[in-house]
Amino acid sequence: MRDFLKQTFASLLGNLIGLSLFFGLGTAGLIFLAVLAASQDNGPNVRNKSVLIFDLSLRIADTPPSSTPLEDALYGEIENVTTLRTVLDSLEEAAEDKRIVGLYLKGSNANPGNGFATLKEVREALQRFRDTGKPILAYDTDWEEREYYLSSVANTIAINPLGLMEFDGFSSELTFYGGAFQKYGIGVQALRAGKYKAAVEPFLQTKRSPENRQQTQQLLNDFWNEFSSTIGKSRKRSPQQLQQIADNQGILLPEEALQRKLVDKVEHFDWVVSELKQLTGQKEKDKSFRKISLPTYARATGHDKTEAFGDRIAVIYAEGIIVDGKGSKEEIGGDRLAKELRKLRLNKNVKAVVLRVNSPGGSATASEVIQREVALIRKQKPLVVSMGNVAASGGYWISTDADRIFAEPTTITGSIGVFGLFLNIQEFANNQGITWDTVTTARFASSQTLSRPRTKAELERYQKVVDRVYDRFLEKVAKTRKLSKQKVDEIAQGRVWSGLAAKRIGLVDEIGGLEAAILYAAEKGELGDNWDLEEYPKNRSWEERLLESLGADSALTQPDPLTEQWVRLREDLAILETLNDPLGAYARLPYNLRID
Repeated sequence: MRDFLKQTFASLLGNLIGLSLFFGLGTAGLIFLAVLAASQDNGPNVRNKSVLIFDLSLRIADTPPSSTPLEDALYGEIENVTTLRTVLDSLEEAAEDKRIVGLYLKGSNANPGNGFATLKEVREALQRFRDTGKPILAYDTDWEEREYYLSSVANTIAINPLGLMEFDGFSSELTFYGGAFQKYGIGVQALRAGKYKAAVEPFLQTKRSPENRQQTQQLLNDFWNEFSSTIGKSRKRSPQQLQQIADNQGILLPEEALQRKLVDKVEHFDWVVSELKQLTGQKEKDKSFRKISLPTYARATGHDKTEAFGDRIAVIYAEGIIVDGKGSKEEIGGDRLAKELRKLRLNKNVKAVVLRVNSPGGSATASEVIQREVALIRKQKPLVVSMGNVAASGGYWISTDADRIFAEPTTITGSIGVFGLFLNIQEFANNQGITWDTVTTARFASSQTLSRPRTKAELERYQKVVDRVYDRFLEKVAKTRKLSKQKVDEIAQGRVWSGLAAKRIGLVDEIGGLEAAILYAAEKGELGDNWDLEEYPKNRSWEERLLESLGADSALTQPDPLTEQWVRLREDLAILETLNDPLGAYARLPYNLRID
């Protein structure tokens, strides 16, 4: 036993010394090696007569993926994640690049989860590429609707002879925990302002309220109409014909997809290779065709980096749930984003600001902190909002003071409402023999406890807070959108709208994406063509990223159905951790609104 303890202690000591040497000497050594490698790396080259490959499993985010220096050094940059601006800039560059002779849209069985607003802007860039006369070829074994939405712009769409095509419409499935909470003795009390504010329903009920079902149905209808009309225009199919396919078939065999004119070819992958060899001027005996992936092309042409000089337009990203304080890297910390906005306001080189919002909302207090800085910027320079896949509730709150609000037809927005949610474990604990005995000095002293439900008097006090925040939300929207408070109340009530519907009722100014918002900011700032673009927040330094956790998995795999349901459950319940508003009031979307 003594030898065992000695060996264990020696091994532990050795590991600690090794870690100390790694972080002490290793960091400096790694920095030196990284700098040396960077100085010798001339970057990838684009060969003449190359095909640009757009892998449809690519996840497109507003902000760059978070990786560590060790990951960059050992594995290279994460290829399956890139930013929207990188994709748009690269497609624009490739359209004019004489070395690029065509584009291949490579299908995949991995679903990156890109939102339809993001896909809309990418699709428009693909259409501009095609309009230059360069061909686009798309191929997949099993076409899913999001992939097909992008690929329907192609000159030629092919499917594997043993493949399938999904064309069954959209659905939104919401998980309810009310029955489980009741079964296990978890008490839930909710307050809300707005009859459509459905964020509390999953924890109280076993199904959607009529109001929630109504708003979800309308949202899905708007999305489906945009989807079918866009595809129909490219494939020369009427929306009625596409609706008939979705209603009567849903899943199409390759021959059926060809008959319905949704695809042009039923072929094996070797046919694709042969076609692309001809396009690049290579012989059939050659192993492959000249190609370059979109992320690699972005590095080769410098579109994966932004550097601005002189007068500039700043694009600042608000992506994630809004929380009070600084928040994590996946969240929008009210104090952190407000600080970044303050810097832009005081930066004399920044002549206009585009706030890109991709957020379901969150803390009302944090939203107010951010919105105040937005209002202050607008007093000094143009501020334009570009709404991404979702800019609702608190995400709409921080957008209200913009000179102009842009949204895509499939942006999820609105949800102007407020709720409060209080959990208690009294029944659950009592069933396990656990009890509490509380001593107080005032009537409301223990109102924050989880050991009992809130009293009627306590709930009345919190309802006043929720009503006050809601009233302030209405006033804010009425003032900035130049609508009567009564009119805002009619279209608010926590109701979710599509970008198209929001434009119709006055919550959005223009239908358009990030590029349209940037061009409007340049026009509003009277910058002409003499300006640069700079993105914020800035990427963290090598040393800062080194101190973060290591080992992100860059592989994109499709989980089995059981695992997928467990992940959804974890995501739903994890949102409870973000409810940190000091007032206990939240302007947030219905929880994890998913559209499949």
